[in-house]
Amino acid sequence: MTRSILFVTGTRADFGKLEPLAVAARDAGFDVSFFVTGMHMLEEYGMTKIEVQRVAGVKVHEFLNQRPGDPQDMILAKTVIGFSDFCMEHKPDLVVIHGDRVEALACGLVCATNYYRSAHIEGGEVSGTIDEIFRHCNSKLSTYHFVSSADAARRVMALGEPESAIHVIGSPELDFHSRPSGVSIDQVRSRYDIPFDDYGIVVFHPVTSEADSMGAQARALYDRLIASGRQFVLIAPNNDPGSDGIRAVIDTLPRDRFRVLPSMRFAYFSELMKNASVMIGNSSAGVREAPYLGLPSLDVGTRQTNRSSAESISHVAAQDAAGIDRFLSDHWGKRFDRDAAFGEGCAADRFVEILRQDGFWTADMQKAFVESV
Repeated sequence: MTRSILFVTGTRADFGKLEPLAVAARDAGFDVSFFVTGMHMLEEYGMTKIEVQRVAGVKVHEFLNQRPGDPQDMILAKTVIGFSDFCMEHKPDLVVIHGDRVEALACGLVCATNYYRSAHIEGGEVSGTIDEIFRHCNSKLSTYHFVSSADAARRVMALGEPESAIHVIGSPELDFHSRPSGVSIDQVRSRYDIPFDDYGIVVFHPVTSEADSMGAQARALYDRLIASGRQFVLIAPNNDPGSDGIRAVIDTLPRDRFRVLPSMRFAYFSELMKNASVMIGNSSAGVREAPYLGLPSLDVGTRQTNRSSAESISHVAAQDAAGIDRFLSDHWGKRFDRDAAFGEGCAADRFVEILRQDGFWTADMQKAFVESV
């Protein structure tokens, strides 16, 4: 019997982490499909569902779970209804969710209440804000845990999850960065009309608990980047509360110095990172992928609090003008040794090895709290 594995993706970011796992599972003979929802379905965020559709040999199911401006609780409710209907019809053998997004939480709830086997990718991490709350909830809802580090595994165990259900595989997105991207930096510049040879990357997302101040934080950060005289490729923020304030600031930036993009294909983004001078903002890419590539990164604000302590990362508040200026002066173009705290770029191989184990598919679905020693 061919087992079916359903991957849930709601953003360009989580798709970059799930795609290597899905491709490896497909190549191992599993019936692989994607449930595509969230930002993927919205024109203003690049209609990135197209990227999922490009994966050969998998089925793609699309569900529009929101309209612009919907609060997160409404998105949660809509996704629960849509995903429940889908699973009742298709009955996947395993549902794979990622991280800390509201779509993952909704699908995790559906799996738990209906006893569908589910696997959570990159649980057990700390970052502050509501993201961390969602992430830990997803861990408690899930049957299996594929984590990025031994530290993350210990935190999932502290939540009462059994050690036998926790597997350290590393961060899947590093599988992309560990090999050639398949495109040249000249192809990247041509495809995305990037006129700069020397550039930094900026990705600054809203923090939901600080939604009212995100515009002011963005203004403070981007004022320092303007003052630096440098050039930047800017990836637009996600659609969490507070994004409107950030986007209003982005609309005022000088376009001869800032190339603003709604999203990028992952291979192109990987090549862009490999050739960048710095990375700035509060994306997980700055604290996970950038250290793996030896790229100096400036972590701004609270969104990634305590997530990584790599030597290549500097931390500042958005209003710390002196700290931002110092980073741009001292770290522009610098390179660090590779930091492998989140894996060595072979997560997909480890993922498939575990799926092939007979015991994986017969684990008891009745969860019990396990006291950590």
